[in-house]
Amino acid sequence: EGGETNAEGYKGIFKAMAKEFGFKYVISTLRESFSATHNGWKAMIYNGEEFYESKRYDINPIIDRVGGGDSFSGGVIHGLLTMPNQGEALEFAVAASALKHTIPGDFNLVSVDEVMSLAGGNANGRVQR
Repeated sequence: EGGETNAEGYKGIFKAMAKEFGFKYVISTLRESFSATHNGWKAMIYNGEEFYESKRYDINPIIDRVGGGDSFSGGVIHGLLTMPNQGEALEFAVAASALKHTIPGDFNLVSVDEVMSLAGGNANGRVQR
């Protein structure tokens, strides 16, 4: 599939960024674009010692990408402040952002419970609302 991302290829970049700039965390979303309304969505985080790659979501159809990055960033902040490890924080952020892709407008109108339900359940990664 032409839209696939190779998370393994990002590890060297993450390590170099952490070393060069002294970042506590290096985090990036990884989007697979199959069409304007169908994307794969996951992310990766590095804390200077360990990498964690989130599960992948299949978002189809995408209703609105606007606010997807903001909801991811907000989810990361929430997760790192309230969850015991970087993996859980990243899963929360990716799920929050995946849900935002299904909502028109630039606000992520979902609850923490909805995000936790998607992050912790639905093993196939298909985002439905």
